Amino acid sequence: MLKVYFGDMEDSIYNTSVRFDNNYEDSWINSAIAKEIIKDIDNSEVLSANCIKSEVLGQISPTMLSGGTKTLLLIINEPTEIFNASTCGDNCAKWILKISENKDVIINLRHIMDFGRENFTLEVLNNNKIVHSMKELLPYASEYLR
Repeated sequence: MLKVYFGDMEDSIYNTSVRFDNNYEDSWINSAIAKEIIKDIDNSEVLSANCIKSEVLGQISPTMLSGGTKTLLLIINEPTEIFNASTCGDNCAKWILKISENKDVIINLRHIMDFGRENFTLEVLNNNKIVHSMKELLPYASEYLR
């Protein structure tokens, strides 16, 4: 299940780009889900663990991936940590929900992420309320992000 804490959170890793750049492993890039995420979010193709073909930038290293992609890969590969998912755009929301389908995922948000029009399930950790839609989520997110 996805669990979200809105606002400043003491234990969350704020600078996900630096964390990724210093901790990622080749296996993170070569996994099937990583290749899907990199294709979807960055419109790029993994050629090898150290070389990604970007339509915009040409051949790049994993350290040049977008902040959203880096954060998603951290969520997958460092499951005991809590990451600031405000480094992600709304295009990452579907991936966060997908990752949390089979395991508990805790993220910190400092903005209102659009999880889409479809129903979903997440727990707002600020008040331990379970919500199933953006309509249910918005009042809580707004309250805690003031």
